[in-house]
Amino acid sequence: MAGRAWKFGDDVDTDAIIPGRYLVINDPLELAEHLFEGVRPDMAAQAKKGDIVVAGENFGCGSSREHAPLALKGAGIDAVVAKSFARIFFRNAINIGLPLFICPEVERINDGDLIEIDMGQGLICNQTRGESYKTTPLPEFLQQIVEAGGLVEYTRRLVAEVKA
Repeated sequence: MAGRAWKFGDDVDTDAIIPGRYLVINDPLELAEHLFEGVRPDMAAQAKKGDIVVAGENFGCGSSREHAPLALKGAGIDAVVAKSFARIFFRNAINIGLPLFICPEVERINDGDLIEIDMGQGLICNQTRGESYKTTPLPEFLQQIVEAGGLVEYTRRLVAEVKA
């Protein structure tokens, strides 16, 4: 996966990702229209399929709302790279097929940099700066969930295999 980096700092909470007043919406595309509305109003209109959110520590903290990763995915965000993630956000994102990567060198990535992620190798290449950074690769079973498009589709596939 490769795309433009949208850079954020530490402690980006779920209310910053998608404000609470939009929790009545369940459509990821409609949620995407309000992505980072209060902190980066231009993002919803400018994000493109394949873009990558980059952040510091504790990304996705706050409430356990599933709407936050849904809004990111609906906007075409292919992945989130951060120093660390809130535990519930991490599982919610994986469950809908949005890959997350922990990278200690995330501060070296600037807003607008073109980055490429090799999920299997656990490598982030910053094409703008000509640098590479290691990331903690997702365990194989989590990669399978992401590649299936989320936990529901992954489970469907497992059930189909058992029935076959």
